[in-house]
Amino acid sequence: MDKMAITPKGLKWMLAGVLVMIAGYILMMGGGSDDPQVFNEAMFNFRRLVAAPVVIIAGIVVEVVAILGVCRKKKSE
Repeated sequence: MDKMAITPKGLKWMLAGVLVMIAGYILMMGGGSDDPQVFNEAMFNFRRLVAAPVVIIAGIVVEVVAILGVCRKKKSE
């Protein structure tokens, strides 16, 4: 077994996917209130409800592409 199951290029894509997912989770942070008696409407804004989940799903898609090896070189004969 001298070959890895995933190429170095695939590992770079996996790292990129993890970084994209981390960015999505960072986008989702915040929106809380210091006082529990006060409702903060900021927790229901576009960034937290739409943008962050889309970024996380994009990261998952990058991970799937990296794992399945779509970016592998074609064998030349």
